[in-house]
Formats: sequence, C-alpha cells, structure tokens
Amino acid sequence: MPETRTLDGAEALRTLKDVEAFLFDEAALLDARAFDAWLELFAEDAVYWIPSGADQIDPEREVSIVYERRAQLAERVWRLDSGLAYAQEPQSRTSHLVSNVRVSGVDDDGLLRVDAAFVVSEFRRDRLATHAGRYRYVLRPREGGFSIVLKKVELIDNDGHLGNLSLVL
Repeated sequence: MPETRTLDGAEALRTLKDVEAFLFDEAALLDARAFDAWLELFAEDAVYWIPSGADQIDPEREVSIVYERRAQLAERVWRLDSGLAYAQEPQSRTSHLVSNVRVSGVDDDGLLRVDAAFVVSEFRRDRLATHAGRYRYVLRPREGGFSIVLKKVELIDNDGHLGNLSLVL
C-alpha cells in the first residue's frame, strides 16, 4: 500500500468541499435512478464492495454481499434500466443521506482516502427499510472532479439478515 499523508490548511478545506460535493452528487444520482450517470463516476479499474462480515478485509478470500468490478457494475446498471431486475419490481424509492465526510489522506500517487457515514431509506412494497453504515472510498482526481476507484459499503448489520438488498447503496 502506498504511503498516505494528511492534507493541511486551505488544501484540506478545498479538497473536503470538493469531495463532499462529489459524494452528494453521487447520492442524488442514485435517488434519481440515474444509474448510467452514476456508473460514469467509476474508474475503469473500479471495485464496488459490500463485505458480509464486520471485520472482512479480503474480498478475494471471503464471501461478500457484493464484490464487483466495473464491468459487473455495468451489467447491474443494464439490468436495473432494462426492467429485467425482477427483484426491483416494483422499483425502490430511496433517499441517500451522506454525512461526516472525512478525507483521511492522500497517497503518493494522488489517490484520496475518504470515509463517510450514510443512511439509505428505501420504500418498496409498502415497506420502509433503513440501511446504515460507513462508506470507504478511494477517489482518483480527474478533470472536473473525481472518479471512484473503490467504494466499500460497510453496513452496520452486514452479518445479520438483510432481506432483499437489490438496490444500489
């Protein structure tokens, strides 16, 4: 793993503001079901990961709820947009709340390490479900913003009964 340094002063504030705007925009895309635009936020080498245990650290050696590279994410988006995601009939309505955003450091190669808390409320089939936890991001700066290299979704109840988790967290 590359060395990580913390940001200071004006650079830290500017970076935090930019990262917060990016994460809030991502949440808005998900709530609008603008999945194609959401997918464009991901780098070609991106990973989307939802661990299945509270202390899971290696998705290559342990079972995950979701562990997808960008190509699999593109397939997921296609299914959601095509109407062939039968677990999403009827479609979920969601509200993604993102808070406590923190840029924990920047690697020597310029990748930002970002943590945030989240709560996702989902309404589907006359039932309101709540999903909460922490996001762990690795973001790569790019023209006009960032691209997601890693989005790790650490659900607080990832080792419990989750029901039909067919939405995008």
